Amino acid sequence: MNTMSSAQWFLLVGGLLLSMGLSRPTLGRLPVTSAIIYLLVGLVVGPTVLNVFHFNPLKQSALLEVLTEAVVLISLYAAGVKMPVPVRRQRWLTPILLAVLSMALTVGLVAAFAHYLLGLPLGAAVLLGAIVAPTDPVLATDVQIRHPGDRDQLRFTLTCEAGMNDGTAFPLVMLGLGLLGLHQLGDLGLRWLLVDVLWATAAGILVGVLCGVTLAHLGKRLRGEGNEHQLMDDFLGLGLIGLVYGLCLLLSAWGFLAVFFAAVALRQTEQRLAEVAAPAAGVAERIEGADAIRGAPPSVSGGSLIFKEHLERLSEVLLILLIGGSLFLDSWSWRAVALAAFLFVVARPLSVLVGLLGSGNSWRICGLAGWFGVRGIGSLYYLMYAIEHGLPEGIALELIHMTLIVVTLSILVHGISVKPLMERFWSRRGRSH
Repeated sequence: MNTMSSAQWFLLVGGLLLSMGLSRPTLGRLPVTSAIIYLLVGLVVGPTVLNVFHFNPLKQSALLEVLTEAVVLISLYAAGVKMPVPVRRQRWLTPILLAVLSMALTVGLVAAFAHYLLGLPLGAAVLLGAIVAPTDPVLATDVQIRHPGDRDQLRFTLTCEAGMNDGTAFPLVMLGLGLLGLHQLGDLGLRWLLVDVLWATAAGILVGVLCGVTLAHLGKRLRGEGNEHQLMDDFLGLGLIGLVYGLCLLLSAWGFLAVFFAAVALRQTEQRLAEVAAPAAGVAERIEGADAIRGAPPSVSGGSLIFKEHLERLSEVLLILLIGGSLFLDSWSWRAVALAAFLFVVARPLSVLVGLLGSGNSWRICGLAGWFGVRGIGSLYYLMYAIEHGLPEGIALELIHMTLIVVTLSILVHGISVKPLMERFWSRRGRSH
């Protein structure tokens, strides 16, 4: 039960935000991510150290589901509008393989580990695999595309994968729930295959692309010549997220996948429209490899991106504090730590290597992609989604325990290793060129 008063919460979050803002130049030079600092604060004020407050994910699952759902949606939009233009098969093949084949292999390996070595029922083991397999678009900031003109292949691969696998994981979540008797799979799993895999995936992508393209054309018509509409862009971006996700809920389609592809379609269409309009106005100056046109009118995707990223960072502070405030000293069981170690060192790297066989990527990119499978807010959302759909309390407590430790260790080990490894990768690549 949460024992902190509203005043204490405001003081904690406000003080942390002020401290992070005032010390940002210093923190930027540290070899760790800001998520680690948020987590350490949560551990200190939580039951691990001071026990000022304790957040119970089981009792507050409905609240946490809504919070994590909103954060993931905003993050997926922000990732989608940063995708390079144009969409090319060669560029997108690697993240598609990671988001589909490698993620499915990761789920299978984790499920086998949880079932045969940890003794979880098969349905719970599959569900656990689906919860921890997707990489996270929220906490992986340091390995993601920084801006729409960023053409780094490793950053693009990890960002695009995180954008897609938050949607492609959903069928496997439903499979785990079905094996536990909480979702209809149909005879021989036929309903699951036709509805949860084929229909929900195809419909989600289609809804997202259609809405993104439509908004790009409407946004162009709504703008006055040469006028920027920053506030309008913020409303349009949020409106697109809400409309796409609502339609997908009505159509039983995967809304996470739809929001990502809506943002991608919005960005791609706006760029094509700008390329067509710019020569006619005599202001076109194509910058090779920069995905930008000088003199082109401002876009909805570009105008709303900064606002979405600020919402994402603010939400990140709150949710990581809650993670730290959910852990006790005895939360660090050998079962949970062993699962995290297996996921980070065996399941994820092996799945990436198998998924990218024959893709033409270098061993260095495959190795870094295999290591930087950051777990975070998306995993918490799937866990809360399962709990709200009737997961038995005993299994729910077990999965909460394991998921929180996996996410916590991911924040720590990936947050400590990301800056030195990425700097080493870029320095080597610079010398090779």
